[in-house]
Amino acid sequence: MRLILVRHGQTSSNVEGLLDTGEPGADLTELGRKQAAALPEVLGDEPVGLIVTSTLVRTQQTAAPLAAALGLEPWIRDGIREVTAGDLEMRGDMEAVHGYLEAIFSWGNGSLDGRVPGGESGEEFFARYDAVIDEVAASGVDAAVVVSHGAAIRSWVPGRADNVSTEYASVTPVGNTGVVVLEGDPTNGWTALTWEGYAVGGPEIDTSLADGPAGEPVDVDA
Repeated sequence: MRLILVRHGQTSSNVEGLLDTGEPGADLTELGRKQAAALPEVLGDEPVGLIVTSTLVRTQQTAAPLAAALGLEPWIRDGIREVTAGDLEMRGDMEAVHGYLEAIFSWGNGSLDGRVPGGESGEEFFARYDAVIDEVAASGVDAAVVVSHGAAIRSWVPGRADNVSTEYASVTPVGNTGVVVLEGDPTNGWTALTWEGYAVGGPEIDTSLADGPAGEPVDVDA
C-alpha cells in the first residue's frame, strides 16, 4: 500500500517556535487553513481510501478539507500524535529545541531507551505509532493519508523505511503540510518514495538534498 504521511498546517505555536505537544494543542493559523485547503488538489491523483489524524486539533483541522472532498470520515488515533516534549513543553529556547531533537534522533541510532526529558522513550513512541500504522495497513486500502506531526514523522520514517537514514531526517525537516510518501507494509517493510516532493531511492538517501527547499537544518516540528 501507499502510506502518505502529512504534517499538519501551520499553527500559532509554530510561528512562535514553541514545543507544543500537549492536548488539544494550538489551532491552525490563517495560513495553516490555506495550506490545508490545498491538500485535496495536491493529493488529487492518489487513490486515498482512508484518512487518519491524531488527537491534536491541528491535524483534524488539516485533514478536514481533504476528508470533505473525498467523502471520508477520518479515524482519530492517539498513537500518531507528536512526540511528547515532557519538561520542555511550550518552551522555544534553543537549549530546549536542541535537547528535544537530540533525544528523538538518538532513537534512529539504536538508543530506543533514550528519553525526552520528562517525556517518552523511543520504545514507547515506536510502539504507539507502529500500532496505528498496523491498523491502517490491515484496513486493506490501496492508499491512506496519515496526518501527523513533524518530529513524529522524522522519527518514525528513518526507523521503519529501508532507504532513509536518521542523518538525513535530522537535517531535512518536514514543512507544514509537507508530504512523505512510502510504499510497503508492516510485514515486508517500507520504502520511502518521496520526501516533500524529492524522489528517494537506493540503499541510502543522498544527504545533499538537505540543501533543497525542504527547510532549515533546525526546525521546531511540533
